[in-house]
Amino acid sequence: MKLTSLFTTLTLIGLGISVDAQSDQQVASTQTIATQSVTSQTMSDDIVGVAASDKRFATLVAAVKAANFEETLQGDGPFTIFAPTNSAFDKLPKGTLATLLKKENKDKIASILAYHVIPGEWTAAKIMKNIDANGGGFMATTTQGQPIYASLVDGKLVLQDANGDRSMITLSDIEATNGLIHAIDTVVLPKE
Repeated sequence: MKLTSLFTTLTLIGLGISVDAQSDQQVASTQTIATQSVTSQTMSDDIVGVAASDKRFATLVAAVKAANFEETLQGDGPFTIFAPTNSAFDKLPKGTLATLLKKENKDKIASILAYHVIPGEWTAAKIMKNIDANGGGFMATTTQGQPIYASLVDGKLVLQDANGDRSMITLSDIEATNGLIHAIDTVVLPKE
């Protein structure tokens, strides 16, 4: 009787391990497929195309169009854009975005957008390496001409604009054919 009970217990444990292993394989496979589909989708599009295909960047894409900034972001690059999400634009004072998107403010919104772009392909790992190599902070010159600063705060990549305001990188290394996109949670602004 004890032998039968022991055999039954071992069989049930074996089945549980087998089911858990299959479940883990399915999760890993799902994650791999999701990663592959994002990579293959983004690698066929430039920065504007990748941003346009992601609803989190709808406001950014509208700003890019209002500023006629598509040509810049569709250029050969490589570029790295710190892309404000829709919720980042929502943090702007009421009416600011609507004012910036007006035709007469095209140059101003183009300047703000250019402040979110740095030349070259800067992965999160490369930015962190430069932060470490430079004693905890790293400065890059944007295509707008003013510097932007990067540092680590509580283990997270944070940008500081020319006015001292901060924005956290919430999603990094979104690939495009002409560079990388890092999603940020606050619009960064150059000095006027």
